[in-house]
Amino acid sequence: MSLNIRSQEVNQLADKLATMAGVSKTEAVRMALSAEIARREESVPLVERIKPIQDYIASFPRTGLKADKAFFDDLNGEP
Repeated sequence: MSLNIRSQEVNQLADKLATMAGVSKTEAVRMALSAEIARREESVPLVERIKPIQDYIASFPRTGLKADKAFFDDLNGEP
């Protein structure tokens, strides 16, 4: 199965990468696609990245204070 790239910009990018890497345009496209797939497979979803932060915050005891405007005004010394 062949790949026909009709975008002039994509062709130029493939040419540039091929020249920089010293490989054929086909190899440059293969390298770029492989790198992008690897990047996406290795990326950690946001929910997993923030879980340790959420766990850390949840480890603090509840104060029972309501964090409303009056609470923040009191913290800032405002009436």
